[in-house]
Formats: sequence, structure tokens, C-alpha cells
Amino acid sequence: MRISGFTFLRNGTLMGYPYLESIKSILPLVDEFVVNIGEGNDDTCERVAAIADPKLRIIRSHWNDGMHAKGFVYAQQKMIAQYNCTGDWAFYLEGDEVLHENDLDRIRDSMLSHLPNPKIEALAFHYHHFYGTPGQVARSAAWYRNEVRVIRNTIRTYAPDGLYWMVLPTHRRGRHPYAAHTGAHVYHYGWVRSAEKMAEKNRRVAQYWDGVAAPTFNYGNVDPRILVPFSGTHPNVMEEWLRNEAEQYFRPNDAYRLSRRDKKHRISMQLEKMFGWDFSKKHYLPVK
Repeated sequence: MRISGFTFLRNGTLMGYPYLESIKSILPLVDEFVVNIGEGNDDTCERVAAIADPKLRIIRSHWNDGMHAKGFVYAQQKMIAQYNCTGDWAFYLEGDEVLHENDLDRIRDSMLSHLPNPKIEALAFHYHHFYGTPGQVARSAAWYRNEVRVIRNTIRTYAPDGLYWMVLPTHRRGRHPYAAHTGAHVYHYGWVRSAEKMAEKNRRVAQYWDGVAAPTFNYGNVDPRILVPFSGTHPNVMEEWLRNEAEQYFRPNDAYRLSRRDKKHRISMQLEKMFGWDFSKKHYLPVK
């Protein structure tokens, strides 16, 4: 079995991504890791190259800054990286996502056990979405609880955006992949970078989402009921980043008023608790 990992980056340093930690967390698992780095305004490429691991393969790309439709430029860059992967499995890890060292054996075992079964097209993961500070996570139907991050690299797929894949079993219509669950977690730190870096990130990516200007960012503008304490441990590779780069001083905005979306998700949370349902979005077809 050969495992490829891949990601895409642009201005990762300026926008406060823990991209070095992300790459280092997956390197022990993969046989190669492809990094598609777009032309930017910082030292992202130099920092990635400085990891100096023989598994790393850096490719350079030029982004289509005229593409404003719902983040489709991310889909383009994601697939550029995947099309350079040579493994049986292709493991996509975004620049703010990290693997825990305690999960690596579980992930490898899942890949190995499902490789002979062509009906399993992808592998899914649980998610920890850290929000505001490293000590709390967001949990509601608005935050995907499970998502595919590993795709079988011998089938026809494409990405409608940076988050998920569609499989093309015919020439006419795509569908979500059939996926087994690894039982492992992805640790998502995109919503715990410093408020300053978060504001910079929102400003830079707004052009790729219908050109809508990003509003002033405030971590406190959130329904406090979706935030719960995190009782687990963070990956070892994140220790320094969490100490020096993560937001530490979350304060709720007392003037924040619930939106219609917030109210809808509160109702969903109540129904989930009462009946054991799960209203969160899944971009895959579960296979047990």
C-alpha cells in the first residue's frame, strides 16, 4: 500500500495557518506529501522547503484571481495537488488541520483493511473544531462533525470546492463517495488563530467568495450555546503554535443578537439531544 498526502497553500504565514504543524503531523503516515503553493506575498514556500523531508514534493501554481464563484478556486488548487499524487490512497489535509500522533496507527490500519474492497471509495474522520481558544470547541449541526479526508486515488473524482469530493462513476453525473469511518479525528484550528490573523485571512479570501467584503471579525459573535470545553489532548506538534499563535482571550459579545440561522440550529440541537438525531452535513455515503 502506498499513501499520498496533499494540500494547497497560499500566504499561509500572513493568514496565520499552522501549516507547518499540519504537514509535520501527517508525514509519518505517508509515503509522499504534495504541497501546491500558490504565488503569494510571504515566506510560505521557503518555510515548507525548510522542513527538508524527502517525502515532500513542492509544486508552484498561479491562482485565477478572477474566479469569484463560491470558493471554486480552492477546488482548482486542491485538484492540482491531488493530480500529482501517486498513491493508492490520497489524504487531503488542509493547512489548518492537524492529525494527533495517537491516531496514526488507527488511520493506517483503516487504509490497509479497506484497500482490497473497491466499494470503499473514501475514509471519513470525526472533527474537533476549536473556536476562540484552544480550550473549547464548537458543536452544533452548523459545524460538520464528520468529513472525508482520504479518497481512493484510482477512481475518477473532482472537487466542487475545497472541502469535499464528488465521484464520477459515469460520464454524466457525480455523487458523494461511499466511505467507511476511520474512528480517528481531525483537529481543526482554523477558528482559533489570533483574531488579528483571522481578520487578515477573511480579508484575503473574500474575493474568492462572490467578491463579498469580509465583515469586521469578532470571535465573540457566536451563539455561546454551541461552545463546549475541550477535554482531550492536543497533538504534540501543536504545542508551540498554541502557545504563541493561538487566540487566548476569548470573550463573548454581550451585545450579540442571535440570527435566524442561530435560532434554527438551537432547535436542531434540542431535537438531536431528545431523539439522538444528527442534522450535521455529510458529504459522503456512509458504509459500515
